[in-house]
Amino acid sequence: MCEAHNHDSATEEQSHSEHSQTEEHCHSHGAAVADDATAECPVMRGNYVDKEDAEAKGLIRDYEGNRYYLCCAACEPLFDADPETYLAAR
Repeated sequence: MCEAHNHDSATEEQSHSEHSQTEEHCHSHGAAVADDATAECPVMRGNYVDKEDAEAKGLIRDYEGNRYYLCCAACEPLFDADPETYLAAR
């Protein structure tokens, strides 16, 4: 399990469990805060990703007129299945 991931609710704990089952490695994220070049992953709160890198890897989602950047491929199906859950936590 990747210790870099933080969660505050039972729903996020379930998502983290699902995320850990699909994630083969612990990834790191260089940014500590969101700025023009970085964004916080809506699924794995506290993980900040480089927007350019996420776009190059296809780890982006456009939802209701906004673009969201995901930290890894394991977050894609979680966000796609229920984006409102993750966006409500913001």
